[in-house]
Amino acid sequence: MVKNLLKFSIFRSMENNELEALQYPIGKFQRPKEIDHEQIQEWIEVLEKLPNELTLLVEGLTEEQLETPYRPGGWTVRQTIHHIADSHHNSYIRFKWALTEDTPIIKAYDEKAWAKLFDSKTAPVQLALDHLSAVHGRWVYLLKGLGEEQLKRRFVHPDSRVAIALDENIGQYAWHGRHHFAHIYNLMERKGWTR
Repeated sequence: MVKNLLKFSIFRSMENNELEALQYPIGKFQRPKEIDHEQIQEWIEVLEKLPNELTLLVEGLTEEQLETPYRPGGWTVRQTIHHIADSHHNSYIRFKWALTEDTPIIKAYDEKAWAKLFDSKTAPVQLALDHLSAVHGRWVYLLKGLGEEQLKRRFVHPDSRVAIALDENIGQYAWHGRHHFAHIYNLMERKGWTR
């Protein structure tokens, strides 16, 4: 009996590790101890390149491939692409609030519910890619014009009640884009869809 429990425990641990690797293919966001100018520029470059890199990654995918979840119980490739556009659109607006209001409490959104909406489940991914390109174009332009004092401005997330500085949030969204890019890329590798 103990051996069976141990086997089950090891199996569950392996299963959990595999699921974690599928959920967080590049690991979870780690805030650097210090966020300096070089780090911010690196993150901005990631945001600047993401729309084009994502477009190149998914061009030519079939409808069937777009309807494939990136992991068991996860979103489809289509939903993931629409999610990135939705999430980064929300982040851009949060930056605007933080720059124009005194530590505002931002509006949260239910990303899982948004991913179930008709557009996220059925709309052509090109709509989301075009949206992402436009949002990132404006967002990156804004970020490149911010000074140190502006980058330290904060907003408060209503769920955590934690004040988040804009400089750190740039890093979180650079990570977020790479995180979901890796979901799609790794699925494509596993399925043999890469060119």
